[in-house]
Amino acid sequence: MKVLTRGLAPLTLALLPALAWAQELPRGHYALPEEGDVIGAVRTIDAAEEDTLLDIARRHNLGFEEIRRANPDVSLWYPGEGTEVVLPSQFILPDAPREGIIINLSELRLYYFPAEDPSRVETYPISVGRDGFATPVGVTRTTVKVKDPAWAPPQSMREEAAARGEPPPAIVPPGPDNPLGRHAILLGLPSYLIHGTNRPDGVGMRVSRGCIRMFPEDIESLYERVPNGTRVNIIDQPFKAGWDGDTLMVQAYPALEENEASFEPVLNALEILSRAFGDEEPPIDYAQLRQAVESPSGQPVTVLREAEEAPRAPQADPAPVEGIYGVIEVAYR
Repeated sequence: MKVLTRGLAPLTLALLPALAWAQELPRGHYALPEEGDVIGAVRTIDAAEEDTLLDIARRHNLGFEEIRRANPDVSLWYPGEGTEVVLPSQFILPDAPREGIIINLSELRLYYFPAEDPSRVETYPISVGRDGFATPVGVTRTTVKVKDPAWAPPQSMREEAAARGEPPPAIVPPGPDNPLGRHAILLGLPSYLIHGTNRPDGVGMRVSRGCIRMFPEDIESLYERVPNGTRVNIIDQPFKAGWDGDTLMVQAYPALEENEASFEPVLNALEILSRAFGDEEPPIDYAQLRQAVESPSGQPVTVLREAEEAPRAPQADPAPVEGIYGVIEVAYR
């Protein structure tokens, strides 16, 4: 491939090899950094006249909430030709063993670490269970893959529909009306699946009854390559921290509604950052940290201060603090 470099800045020239290689990777695929925890990059594009924000999100492997949070002042349905749209496609890898599938509920994202290629990671936007139908955390495995599945509405849905005078059919056959889409991967958790959808505009929201929904093109790709018996680790990490070279980055998402009462985001963030620095006191800009966790945008930012700036942080109460959660990984019962 011939690359024209005349007139490019030195930084752009330095990035060309990485950019050229990134263009060869399939949708959602990233090279794992040799050191560090950050993949991808935040980019901007100009909207076309016919674009909606959801069209742009789907083309660029992003979900509803991701694109909305990154562009709060842009119209969802009519951004307008030439409008600059931020693509929040930089991610800190979850704090979990890099094996199999990791589903981070608060982030509304799935990560896949293929065993046959340990230099690569894939990530895709997902929908998870809404409040009242929360997707359970825990470790399980994929069991069976089904193409063109039939769908039996659960009893709770049948009762709700009957109360509205709209009882659904006992079985929905494969086809465009099937909410599972064309591909489903069953999990060891009874009644939970990773599947496609006939309503792709909802991908990237909490809208399911507990299952994991994906864009049709994303589940089709996974379906073809994920072996039966693959480890699936469902976690809830609304705050992530990771190294990008010598810079510690953080990424914060809104906590799940059902966890808000027992979850203190600032204390949780401080605990995670303390682990990142080991025995050293983390040189944190506390105003920036509070801003990141109290107004979670999903954008990776740094909250480190320069060594000469700001006084030492006040010492924490040595008594144990209840309600602090780091990685949530408990067995589903």
